[in-house]
Amino acid sequence: MKPVRDLKINRDTKITELISQMNEAGGFTAKKLATGVEIFEAMLKDRECIKFLSFPACIISTGLRGVIKDLIKNKLVDVIITTCGTLDHDLARIWKDYYEGSFDMDDKELHKKGINRLGNVLIPNESYGIILEDKMRPILNEIAMEKKSFSTREIIWEFGKRIDNENSILYWAYKNKIPIFVPGITDGAFGSQLWMFRQKNKDFNIDILKDEDELSEIVFKAKKSGALMIGGGISKHHVIWWNQFKDGLDYVVYITTAPEWDGSLSGARIREAVSWGKVKEKAKYITIEGDATVLLPLLVTKFIS
Repeated sequence: MKPVRDLKINRDTKITELISQMNEAGGFTAKKLATGVEIFEAMLKDRECIKFLSFPACIISTGLRGVIKDLIKNKLVDVIITTCGTLDHDLARIWKDYYEGSFDMDDKELHKKGINRLGNVLIPNESYGIILEDKMRPILNEIAMEKKSFSTREIIWEFGKRIDNENSILYWAYKNKIPIFVPGITDGAFGSQLWMFRQKNKDFNIDILKDEDELSEIVFKAKKSGALMIGGGISKHHVIWWNQFKDGLDYVVYITTAPEWDGSLSGARIREAVSWGKVKEKAKYITIEGDATVLLPLLVTKFIS
């Protein structure tokens, strides 16, 4: 039995000190966050562990993009699985700005003005579909001159190679040779541009099964594996699905806002994945309930240089 300790903070308290105190303070989600830091640190220190990162595209429209970029830049993850919108937002924000907004804005008025609202982020048409079409076409023409068939990992690296922008997730993924896999590659503006390009270039192809070949190589060679997963959907499921073939993940930190009783994958706690063999019975794991735009910076700040 360990006694609960009061938090002691002041204006000079560092984030790492605060999180360390949370480990002894109880505090419901605070305790889970502190445990998540410990598990993530154990994952990083385990040299036999392949580290997966999964997340939904929405957070890349926010400033959290910078944290994801730094995880990749600092080589704190080995494999990324995400959704098509991640490519949309990362590329679009290289060339155009997104803007601060509010959840309470008038969406009819925004639509009339050609402004799309993503939560409290505003994305004008010229900052999204229009700029992606203008910029992606010449890059695709250049890429298709060299090769005709690509996995999603390969086409993402091809774009990363051609982007000289250190704020970009794709840039650092290519530079550090960290694979990004997008199983739902057509579900977004990037995928739509691939489809439109193929209308006039019928020999151009995206081979998603080649991604699965690469993932199988990664998983079957891994002695251990761990995952930092944000939200659910196809990104989370693809991580846990593949890791069941090596008898499950050894470490998991999962951040979600979804309730367990809704029956969704987002709401499913990590302990449920144990029943499927997607997480090992003896794994170190934690589900942290809350907003990733708040929790993720606190979770990883200790490890980013």
